Amino acid sequence: MVRNKRLGIRIRKALNHSGRRFFSTTGFTLVEVVITLTILGFICLIIFGAFRLGLSAWERGESAKDEYQKVRIVSQLITQQVKSAVPYKIKPQKAEGDYLAFEGDVHSLRFVSALPIKGKQPEGFVYAKYEFKEEGSEGGRLILYEEKALNKDFFAEEPKEELAVSLLEGVSSIRFEYFREEDPSNNQQEEWVEEWNAKDEKRLPKALKMTIIRKTQKGKEEPPITVFASLPAFRFEEVRTMPGRRVPGMSVTR
Repeated sequence: MVRNKRLGIRIRKALNHSGRRFFSTTGFTLVEVVITLTILGFICLIIFGAFRLGLSAWERGESAKDEYQKVRIVSQLITQQVKSAVPYKIKPQKAEGDYLAFEGDVHSLRFVSALPIKGKQPEGFVYAKYEFKEEGSEGGRLILYEEKALNKDFFAEEPKEELAVSLLEGVSSIRFEYFREEDPSNNQQEEWVEEWNAKDEKRLPKALKMTIIRKTQKGKEEPPITVFASLPAFRFEEVRTMPGRRVPGMSVTR
């Protein structure tokens, strides 16, 4: 009896010991569970952050692409209209002499063109004015005024505000420059100038250069976009056009 009792006690102790060892090797403690959940949380946070960063970069890339595409389209339209500029000669009501309708400085440009931008092809020429307006830290705008060249004194008047169309917004700077052809008789070298007044020059510039500077969302200036446009009309004689009359033909000067 005693021997059987002792054997039973030994068996129970062996079973208890093996059971504790089994559960201690196959189970998880509370600390291990907390550490595992913490690591999983950090992994999910990193994955979500990387996904959000990639999505943000993609959205910025698409936005920059759209803005660049808009600048490219507007630049092409301006180039085409400038290339279609005509040597429109105005006879003012005042006693002053006739003069060519072309005037520009660093931030504005106005001239007469055979190509409209705003609407369908009208009868006759259109008077176009481009102006860059600064609007504080958010950048400036490039505005187009366009109307038919009907009034004899239209070039001496400011265009109506209701005719204004915003072409580009959020632009840091837009500069216009004008190419002066070499003129040995007046001791002038070919150069780019920041102002052009056809009243004084008695002719149109040979070419136009427009420099567009934009800013990133962080406020840094992007590389400038430079657009060149030649003016074939600078080779033609000055012609006077009056409302309601047929436009005379242009002949090349020798």
